[in-house]
Amino acid sequence: MTKLLLSIHVLAAILAVGPVAVAASMFPAAARAPEPDRPALRVLHRVCRVYAVVGIAVPVFGLATASSLGVLGDAWLLVSIGLTAAAAAVLGLLVLPGQRGVLSDGAPARRLAMHTGMFNLLWAAVTVLMIVRPGSTTGA
Repeated sequence: MTKLLLSIHVLAAILAVGPVAVAASMFPAAARAPEPDRPALRVLHRVCRVYAVVGIAVPVFGLATASSLGVLGDAWLLVSIGLTAAAAAVLGLLVLPGQRGVLSDGAPARRLAMHTGMFNLLWAAVTVLMIVRPGSTTGA
C-alpha cells in the first residue's frame, strides 16, 4: 500500500505542481509584453487556478504515505509540511490574486515574478527534502 500511496503522491506532484510552476512563471513575462495577449494570460491564470486545486492531492497523499512509513514526526517531514504550507500561501495569497489583478484592472505585474519565484523555490526546497531526507537510513 505504501508504494501505491508514494506513487500517487509523486505523480500528483509532477502533474499538478509542475503545470502551476510553469504557467505561473510564464505569466509575468507575458503580462509585461508591449501588447499582452489577454486570451493567453487568461489561459495561464486558469491553468494556475485549476492545477492549484488539483495540487491539494500532493500533501494529502504525502501525509498518507508518511503515515504508512511511520515518519510523521521526522524533522525533515515537518519542515517539508511547513514549506508546502508556505508555498500554498504564496500561491493563494500573492500569485493568483496578482494574476487576477493584471487580468481584471491591468495592474502592473511588478512583483508577480518575484512571488512566482518564491513559490517555485519553496517547491524546489520541498523536493530536495523529499529526496535527501536528512537522517534517513536509506543511504540517499
